[in-house]
Amino acid sequence: MTSRLIAVIGGTGAQGMPIVRDLAQSGSYTVRALTRDPTSPRFKEIQAFGPPGTVEPLVGTFASEDALRKLFRGAWGAFVNIDGFNCGEKTELYWTIRAYELAIEEGVKFYVYSNLMYAYKLSGCKPKFRGGHYDAKGRIGEWILFQNPEVSRFHGMSAALFTTGPYMEMAIHAYTPMSPTVEDGVVTWRVPLGDGAVPEVALDDCGYYVKWLFDNHERAAGMDLDVAIEHATYTEVPKAFEKVTGKPAQSIDASFDERFANAPVAELPTGYNADPKDPATMKYRDNFTGWWNLWRHSGGNKGLIKKDYKVLDEIHPGRIRTVEDWFRREDKRGRELGLGSLWERVQPENLGFVLKLHEDKRQGTL
Repeated sequence: MTSRLIAVIGGTGAQGMPIVRDLAQSGSYTVRALTRDPTSPRFKEIQAFGPPGTVEPLVGTFASEDALRKLFRGAWGAFVNIDGFNCGEKTELYWTIRAYELAIEEGVKFYVYSNLMYAYKLSGCKPKFRGGHYDAKGRIGEWILFQNPEVSRFHGMSAALFTTGPYMEMAIHAYTPMSPTVEDGVVTWRVPLGDGAVPEVALDDCGYYVKWLFDNHERAAGMDLDVAIEHATYTEVPKAFEKVTGKPAQSIDASFDERFANAPVAELPTGYNADPKDPATMKYRDNFTGWWNLWRHSGGNKGLIKKDYKVLDEIHPGRIRTVEDWFRREDKRGRELGLGSLWERVQPENLGFVLKLHEDKRQGTL
């Protein structure tokens, strides 16, 4: 069977890399990935996922109609994840809509949009749940699903959402909302979570899920595939870490003031290219206060953010289902790659980056 070309925006990001990996290794798809620098280490890594020519670069940015047209031209499918931490909420809204329109213009047949929950709306528009980087994606996700029946019928392109949430990888890497510290020999997470829970997402499973959407595009048309490992409390996270590593761990319920007191970026725009003088630009403090409030009110999969884990079990029977399972796999993976054990990797001198903006030195710690 002839392989289908998938156009990708966000292919060198934390979520995009396992997605490109699984598409490239499947033998069913080739990838054309938008990149500013095809010589970068991350792009070279995704090119190595498949045989030569499986992953090709399209040099440009998502903020260019010319680049977007070239990216989508001749592609059967598209996976689009525009980085809101790059451009900010307002710009993300415009270019995400424009990318969708240009994909229709260029004849793409199946469009997968990387989505986040429109939690502000889910809350009844309560201001304490307002988080720009979630709401921008959530608004567009709802808009795409609203467009889908007409666009599919009259223009031949159907779409699905791939909805994620906080990556479990954030709990063992630097400069994230869940970065660990080591205090008196105890791995410590200081998080303003209360009795809430975070529906943690395993990046390694993202590739499987998105490939499933492309493989099953007729069933997936109009679907919101909303994924997670489990709703994990930060009582359970340190217990799982201790069980896997045999090393002490704890979580401390921090206040918002404590959480942001030592964050150099707290008063900066959430999007590093956003205009700080624009009154619509959210600051990190405000954005991530709303973000943490989502999880504070999502305990037990009964609150604001809920996931259908039975559907995920059916779609991906081998999915990672517990934080403990994730820690075990990550400990094994790290040892095999020469990164060391989990205990070694969470030491301050060894903390690496999972988010591309930190690797690119775009922003400091939260």
